[in-house]
Amino acid sequence: MPGRGLPPALDAFVGRERELSRLHTLLRSSRLLTLTGPGGVGKTRLALELAGRVRGGRTGRAQWVALDSLQDGELLPQALAAALGVRERGGRAGIEALVHALGTRTTLIVLDNCEHLAEACARLAATLLGRCPRLRLLATSREPLRVPGEVVFRVGELSLSPAGEEHDTAALLRSEAVRLFLARARTSDAAFELGSGEALTVAEICRRLDGLPLAIELAAGRVGSLSLPGILHGLDDQLSLLTDGSRTGPGRHRELGAAIDWSHRLLDPLERVVFRRLSVLGGGFDTEGAAAVCANGGGHDERRRDPDRDWDRDRNGDGDVRGDGERAVSGEIRGEGGAHGGGTGRGDGVHRWDGVHHGDDVHCEDGAHREEDVHRGEHVGQGPPSLVRPEQVLRVVCALEAKSLIVRVRGDEPQGTARYRQLSAIRAYGMDRLVEAGELSDTWSRALDWLAGKAAGAVTPGVFLDTVEGPLAREQENLAAAVSHSAARTDHRHVPLAVALARLQYQQEQLTAARTLLSGVLERVRGPEDRSAALALAARSACLQDDHAAALAFAQEAVAAGRTGRHPARLANALDALAAARLCRGEFSDAVAVFAECLDVVRTLGCPLDLALCRHHLAWALLQAGRAAEAEQLVQVCLPELETNAPPGQVTAALHTAGAIRLALGDVDAAERRFAEVLLKAPPGESFHGLYPLEGLAIVAAERGDLQRSLRLYAAAAAMRRRIDTEPEAHWWGQVEAVVARVRERVHPSGVSAAMAAGRRLRGARLVAYALRGTQVRSVGQESVQTAGSGRVGTVGQPPLTERESAVAELVAEGMTNQQIASHLGLAKSTVASHLDRVRDKLGVRSRTQIAVRVTGRVVGPEPGL
Repeated sequence: MPGRGLPPALDAFVGRERELSRLHTLLRSSRLLTLTGPGGVGKTRLALELAGRVRGGRTGRAQWVALDSLQDGELLPQALAAALGVRERGGRAGIEALVHALGTRTTLIVLDNCEHLAEACARLAATLLGRCPRLRLLATSREPLRVPGEVVFRVGELSLSPAGEEHDTAALLRSEAVRLFLARARTSDAAFELGSGEALTVAEICRRLDGLPLAIELAAGRVGSLSLPGILHGLDDQLSLLTDGSRTGPGRHRELGAAIDWSHRLLDPLERVVFRRLSVLGGGFDTEGAAAVCANGGGHDERRRDPDRDWDRDRNGDGDVRGDGERAVSGEIRGEGGAHGGGTGRGDGVHRWDGVHHGDDVHCEDGAHREEDVHRGEHVGQGPPSLVRPEQVLRVVCALEAKSLIVRVRGDEPQGTARYRQLSAIRAYGMDRLVEAGELSDTWSRALDWLAGKAAGAVTPGVFLDTVEGPLAREQENLAAAVSHSAARTDHRHVPLAVALARLQYQQEQLTAARTLLSGVLERVRGPEDRSAALALAARSACLQDDHAAALAFAQEAVAAGRTGRHPARLANALDALAAARLCRGEFSDAVAVFAECLDVVRTLGCPLDLALCRHHLAWALLQAGRAAEAEQLVQVCLPELETNAPPGQVTAALHTAGAIRLALGDVDAAERRFAEVLLKAPPGESFHGLYPLEGLAIVAAERGDLQRSLRLYAAAAAMRRRIDTEPEAHWWGQVEAVVARVRERVHPSGVSAAMAAGRRLRGARLVAYALRGTQVRSVGQESVQTAGSGRVGTVGQPPLTERESAVAELVAEGMTNQQIASHLGLAKSTVASHLDRVRDKLGVRSRTQIAVRVTGRVVGPEPGL
């Protein structure tokens, strides 16, 4: 199942050894284990550490689902499907899609932050556990889910030093709370050393904070700018301030709130402004996004305050304190080792995210830290809004990270791009400050402008936008929040933002969500171009759901709207969707006619890549209509442009079409070469890109009389289809099944069973190596050898791989991603990438597939054209 796996734990885990041992036992004996406890106690980080220690947890068997940004329980099945990479196909959606994908797989799913969706989580857990016999669930929640069979484990605070041992330094240093403080202090200031007699001060700090991990980490983050006595004094002052000297309030919430408020109090004015404005970006941000949302000076004209403006209305954001329908509330934050979990008692609901402090070498000057008396809840929104210039934001982001008020998120960021996130309880606090400053409306407006600008930039060029990943993929959570925020208002930015979100959902095959969103768009939009684009996307979504009648109706309306507009690209897009709807219905001749008209329109646009894509689509339709010779002519024209400029997925699709055409024309050797080429160019890991060429090679083997090989390849491809839950196009699958049926008739039943069983055992690099065996692929002119006595892969004329490089290469051969390899070997993802660069250089190859095939001892040449 192609889920996201577990997020990387970027700090060492501190303490809780006994709890982990007990939880590991409970997880083996129960199918639903819920970690409960107050905000800040460490549920999230403990769950992450536990999941990472189960067998296969770091290699894909455990899947992490963060529920903090989800506010509607009705959307929980779709959100879970998106997180797990479960796609809606074959008419299955929601719960049915999840049950089909999970099936009898041995899987652990971690549901993090369930309390604000407790009823929905309980219903979903009961259904999935009842229908998926090898599924286990690990949940974190403020309260039990109350599902039959649930085992509840209450997570307590970190251990403190025993009373009466104040002068026993060794005893003080053994306490989990003190160990955490010292670990985080050294992360914040590499030069930090515990002085003589200071262990008692640290122990007292931890005791004042009730052993709550987030509060301890926030305090420890100040060791670079304050002395330990200064930290203790500041906490004492703030606790008194928040409780008017009373210590009878809810202790854990009071201490955590004090720690957050105290950290905020030490920020300089510019840092405070940026800190609170970042709270609208619940999905995280890079520095570009932070500058776009936080800067209102130097090119961003902020509206000046109107003295007659209804400030009480603005402070509540039209009745919406958070801007997304939830009030600023408590949240699980961090756990031991940088992600302990924490929360602040600022409301009733929950909006949380598990973040992990990375502890790397990013250290910025803290700026001026003044100890002025700024009371929590003080209205700071008097007078004009604070001006922030774009060039100031990077320094402030760096400073906020150094002070643990934002965390860096690593794992999926492009090279050279850092991404950050405010942890949820801190974000809730920041949202309160944003409302108090009267800046909620203006900050949201800048966020909508920024996201709408990115959406517009993604759709300016090209015809086939629905299949091209745009720049908003990394901003999907922020985009969803922006769509929700703008939907409640008559905002002109809602339609383009909603279409952009629906396009992302379509690409992820979250089709019910996409169609629901598009239904709302179609109720609002009247312009023919925008309406045509939304209808075309709805038609494609309906096609994938096998809702053929709706697909045809949407597509026909899209074409009608496109014909009344002024943009030929939108008409071409609509025609392509209509032709696809005809293909789904098996109306091949009609599809050919529509694709031909689309091609005529695209010719007028002067875009070679779009022209090549359209020719490929027409060639595929011609092949299914029985006109292979015409299809061959089109493919020969379009392939050079596609191989040069198209995304990898579109190249592999076109190469498969070329192979299928050669099969139809009776040229088995040429078909084999094309299918082998697709395997070499397919992305790493299991995906539908590798399925079609495997099935094509099974047909090739049958045509050549190699019946056992045909059955093995067919069985391997069928098993992969079940694992990744994808179904082939009906016309192609009919061809494959017909060939395999003929093979079965010619092989004894026992031989069929043995070949099919052997095929089902093939996967990863060994499957690719078997499929490429004997195929006519280009030779590399070098031999793969084993270094004597070491077992390490080497190449003639090149130095052998080191032990670490060899280990990385072998995990690539097992089909692991860089993130999974990093987790398995305890390395940073960037380190794995560096090792792979050296492996490629030493072996003289370019792709992960070639690395994998070399490890299995099979020689495969470099990819054509590289």
